[in-house]
Amino acid sequence: MATLSALATTWPDPNSAAAFLSDPTDDNPTSVVDSSDDNHDPQSPPNPNSDHNLHNNIPLSSSPPESAPPAPRSPPSLFHVCFNQDQACFAVGTDHGFRIYNCDPFRELFRRDFDNGGGIGVVEMLFRCNILAIVGGGPDPQYPTNKVMIWDDHQGRCIGELSFRSVIRSVRLRRDRIVVVLEQKIFVYNFAGLKLLHQIETIANPKGLCAVSQVAGSLVLVCPGLQKGQVRVEHYGSKRTKFIMAHDSRLACFALTPDGQLLATASNKGTLVRIFNTLDGTLLQEVRRGADRAEIYSLAFSSTAQWLAVSSDKGTVHVFNLKVNSGSSNENPRSASDPNLAVSSSNSSLSFIRGVLPKYFSSEWSVAQFRLLEGSQYIVAFGHQKNTVVILGMDGSFYRCEFDPVNGGEMTQLEYHNFLKPEEAF
Repeated sequence: MATLSALATTWPDPNSAAAFLSDPTDDNPTSVVDSSDDNHDPQSPPNPNSDHNLHNNIPLSSSPPESAPPAPRSPPSLFHVCFNQDQACFAVGTDHGFRIYNCDPFRELFRRDFDNGGGIGVVEMLFRCNILAIVGGGPDPQYPTNKVMIWDDHQGRCIGELSFRSVIRSVRLRRDRIVVVLEQKIFVYNFAGLKLLHQIETIANPKGLCAVSQVAGSLVLVCPGLQKGQVRVEHYGSKRTKFIMAHDSRLACFALTPDGQLLATASNKGTLVRIFNTLDGTLLQEVRRGADRAEIYSLAFSSTAQWLAVSSDKGTVHVFNLKVNSGSSNENPRSASDPNLAVSSSNSSLSFIRGVLPKYFSSEWSVAQFRLLEGSQYIVAFGHQKNTVVILGMDGSFYRCEFDPVNGGEMTQLEYHNFLKPEEAF
């Protein structure tokens, strides 16, 4: 049971129209939250609805923090890489601090290098606003690994924290919620007042798997259930919980469309990816990454849910054509395909003997592929330019590729950068 003690009479309302694009101020109210479960202690609530300072690719902070950043050091070690909610930016956590980059055009927006410690294991952006959630990481963490630090880059400092009794695996942000993922428990907070709203028990979740919808007013949260291969879907608007037995083996990765209607899942076998309707748990489509076991690193829907991208340790990014879309996820996926797409069904030529051949031969295969270094870890998202994919590597690589939606095949590399190079390289 959480209790809230507010030390100020006013509180930012993230749902009010007046606060939606308001600038953050230095006189944010202070609050203290205490939980008997994990002793979290936020110090000051941010304004999660401010997009201040990031429009038009302007750096988050117009003035540097009080202490000037140290001189450039050797290339940092990467601990964390992730896209923001609309894939327009990405954040990285290093052994020196954290950095924020713009995807299109590619450029570094800003960085924060810390003098003491410096290791950041989680950096979660909130779209393009100045509020970040960060967690310490690595052998010399800047902050304890059991604390979520709420960083306001407009002020150049942490303005609050949430403390727990165990290591934080991941954090997810919406404009109205903060979701903190531990090894076997998930906490959901109201962003405006940092009030604990919900606790969820999960199976062991060392990867911190969790996804939340981003459409305002429609909160859907997806996390592992209490059984191997089970997905739990929380529909907060309708107050419904749906359990989906997605796989026989443990979950490795999943992704949610922004409206929360479609879910893509992969197991630790890494051969098949399944797409579900989150409302009723219906299996809408199944696609095959390959025949050999692989570790799936990321799944990503395109903005229209027409395409799904998959990255794995096999060194290949695959793009699949989906026969469902977020606006009509109840349709039969077979009948929802576009007959004008020549590659809409990679297995159509085998349909007449589908009942005879093993399932492997009748699987739906990817439309387009891009080859990378096998064994390296990459995450993927769709670019804002049509038919483009952005790939980020834990080796500091940034790729932008284009795929042919009709003819498929190998993608064309449009751009490459190493974002770990010194600043003058940009």
